Order: sequence, then structure tokens, then C-alpha cells
Amino acid sequence: MDLQLGPLRTLQAVARHGSFSRAAAELGLTQPAVSMQVRQLEHQVGLPLLERAGKRAFPTRAGEVLLAHAARAFLELEAGFEHAQQLRGIVAGRVRLGTSASISIYLLPPLFRRFRARYPETQLQVVTGNASEIVRSIAGNALDLGIVSLPVRSRELGVTPFYRDDLVAVVPPRRPWSGRVARPAELAREPLILFERGATLRRVIDQWFHRAGVTPERVMEMGNTEAIKKLVHAGLGCSVTSWFSARAEVRSGELRAIRLDPPVNRQLGVVRRRDKTRTPSLEAFLGAVEELRAQLDRESSARRRG
Repeated sequence: MDLQLGPLRTLQAVARHGSFSRAAAELGLTQPAVSMQVRQLEHQVGLPLLERAGKRAFPTRAGEVLLAHAARAFLELEAGFEHAQQLRGIVAGRVRLGTSASISIYLLPPLFRRFRARYPETQLQVVTGNASEIVRSIAGNALDLGIVSLPVRSRELGVTPFYRDDLVAVVPPRRPWSGRVARPAELAREPLILFERGATLRRVIDQWFHRAGVTPERVMEMGNTEAIKKLVHAGLGCSVTSWFSARAEVRSGELRAIRLDPPVNRQLGVVRRRDKTRTPSLEAFLGAVEELRAQLDRESSARRRG
């Protein structure tokens, strides 16, 4: 059977969007052309591959089976292309990274710059989301790797420690504070501006208060780290957040950072499938990740000594 790659890509797009029209827009095709390619595939397979429920389209069982094999086939083709390029002395290909918005904004820009400068022929795709979403996408081969909060529990995924994220209290720059540390009972009496519930960082903060047997009295919840920092700077409250997300404002004097007592941190890790093929582009990216990890370790050690 001579299955063409184009119709398989089209089937993937329809399944991903749940829509023929959105798939057509992504692929630069007309909607009738998308429908025709799906019908051709169904004729070759001899079974329906998509079913409609209202305005959405979903893969049938046959469609799911074909899509799963097609995804693996496309990954192998990409790997073959990358290895062929490597014979020319070129690292090319695609790396799909999943991480949180805050990690991508405040921690990873040096990694992105280094990787782009060294390997201009590669394509780096960064997808942001919460840790559970990223982990599911890695397990389903929709992403190549992730940098997320740990723990991650899955037998099919391998985890490598990347960075210990120390949390700090941040207060307005001229806010008087007794002592050199911030304790749960002290912060619980302050108006607090914290990340919204459900986020890993918020769970870590809530557990810190809970272990001390206190509950914050006044909490404003925000879904954006930049908004939290702006409100703290304006004197509307204090916050508890990652050191790496506040370090620029602390160093410029816009915010003050106070150590927590007892200390609290979360571990970030690099997550990928254990059976993931290490293509040249993925190998190069993992090398750049390791360089950043070593750099961050040196910076963290120097800050703790200070």
C-alpha cells in the first residue's frame, strides 16, 4: 500500500484541531482539499478515520491507531534527515521543549541564546503550560523534553535534576522588616499577593505555611508573575516567589528579597522519554542545558555563601 505523507499530515492536523477548517488554515489548503485527502486515506485503509460530534471531528479507533504509527514514522524521518545533515557537518532539525512561562522568561533565555547562536539551522519550539500538561505531552511524543517542577512519576519518563529553585519573600523596597529572615507567622499577618491556586509554586508556598500551622489572613491571587511584582513594588502587599523571577528587580532596587525561615525550595528537572531517540539536534540542546545547569549552580552557590 502506497500511503502518501501529505494526507497523513492532514489527518494529524484535523485530529489536533478537531476541525477541518482549522486544519485547512494551518496547512494552507482549502477545506474541500482537506476533506478529499481524509477520504482518500479512509478509502485506502477501508475504515472511517474520523467521526463528527457536533462541529468537532475526532479520530475513530482506526484513526487513533494510524495516527500513533504515523507519529512514530514522522519522528524517524526527522531523525534520518538530521543524521544525514550531520554528515555535512550541520546540526539541523527540530527540538520541542515544554516548560512553564516563568521558567522560560526568567531562567532559560541564556540557554535559548546560546543554542540559537551555535546551531542556527535548528528549529526550537517552546510550549508553555503547567507541569502535568507538559509531562503528558512528553509521554505522548508531542514534545521532546520538558523543564518542569518535580516530582514527576512515570516509568516511561527519565528525570535529570536541573536547578534548585529557592523561594524568597519579596517586599516593597522601603518596607521596614524586623530581622534578616521572614517566618511563616510574620508573613501570614501581611497582605500577600500570591500566584493562583493549582500552580506548583502555590502548592509549595501553601505547604510552607501549613507546616508552621498558620494560614495567611489576606491573600490576593494573580496569574502573572510580572503583575505580582508590580503590585508589590506599588506597596500593595508582600509575596513569596522564586528567587530567579525576582532577581532583576532586587538587584535594581525595585524590590527587596528576604530569606525564608525555614528555607523552602522546589526542584526543577529535565524530563524526557526513556526510549527517546537522541537526534543530533536533541543531543546539542541537552548539551546546552547542561552548560546552563552548571552556570546556575555556580551562581546559586555564590549567592548562598553571600
